[in-house]
Amino acid sequence: MRLLLFFGFLGGNILRSQVTNTATLDTTGGQQIGNTSIGGYLDLYYGYNLNQPSGNAIPYYVSSNRHNELNVNLAFVDLRYQSESIRARIVPGFGTYMNENYAAEPGSLRNLLEASAGFKISKKKNIWLDAGILGSPYTNESAISKDHLMYTRSLAPEYVPYYLSGLKLSVPLSEKVNFYLYILNGWQQIKDQNNGKSIGTQFEWRPNANNLINWNTYSGDERSLSASTYRMRYFTDIYWLYNAGKNWSFTSCVYAGRQDQKTNQNVRSSHYWWQANFIASRMITQKLSLAGRVEYFSDPDKIMLNSLNTIGFSGASGGLCLNYKFTEKSLFRLEGRHFFTTENQFQKNATTVSNQMTWLIGNITIWF
Repeated sequence: MRLLLFFGFLGGNILRSQVTNTATLDTTGGQQIGNTSIGGYLDLYYGYNLNQPSGNAIPYYVSSNRHNELNVNLAFVDLRYQSESIRARIVPGFGTYMNENYAAEPGSLRNLLEASAGFKISKKKNIWLDAGILGSPYTNESAISKDHLMYTRSLAPEYVPYYLSGLKLSVPLSEKVNFYLYILNGWQQIKDQNNGKSIGTQFEWRPNANNLINWNTYSGDERSLSASTYRMRYFTDIYWLYNAGKNWSFTSCVYAGRQDQKTNQNVRSSHYWWQANFIASRMITQKLSLAGRVEYFSDPDKIMLNSLNTIGFSGASGGLCLNYKFTEKSLFRLEGRHFFTTENQFQKNATTVSNQMTWLIGNITIWF
């Protein structure tokens, strides 16, 4: 128990009113009409990279990643059906997040944030089996920015699956513990790349009303036409969500991954990456809050992050975000972040590189 509490201190994602795990992207609500509900979400932003990259993109990000443009990060319509034993959800999505994050998927699949159907398989217990395109449980930040203490994502969620495709079994183990088993096409894959299947697990523990601790694992063969040397990938993360009432909120996540490789000459090797982040938020008034983040990300062998030069990526960032809640369903945010890396990993102007980058961004989010 002490060991679990220690890891719980290291990991999360928080809402002001209650501690909610947003892995299923199920926090926008909507208008109920019988067994059906309809909702919507709109995330607008303007970002500016002081390095002024020539390609008009924020490097290493799929979320809110356009430079010097007023743009749509994510807009979607959320259609849901729920009865006693059947449920379904269709969420078509649009915006720069969809363009970047779903680029590897074919055709109209690039515009499906979620599309799933589920059946309750136990009359006595709340056990469900869902299939389709599902929200991902990995890390303490999802695609839905309104659920986060700061507007932009940490580096952590940009390099784990934002979405999954496969089967999900949901089993309540007790009043405080839920277990989820995933059988998947692969690491953020709707179209299977190798016909093999991967396995994910999720344990969600709520020790009390103020805390949520989540532990995830992933294992699967990641070989594909574009990564022919890849073999098994192993990954685990743990995160903590804490809401301290009216004043302070905290969230933190740590994770580590291992990628095995095998060359045509049967040379085997293993490569590792890891990260840690911590975010704190302080309410100033009922509508105004200030949040800050520190993080470190290390990928020395360029397994997840395709860095600017031949050297792997190791770097840190710090930032502040001012959040103003216009209404119960709208937010305005101003955020600034500064990045440091051990090597020159950021384009600066059209001809030079730098080991630092400053990113300024403003946002309006509305949901219904």
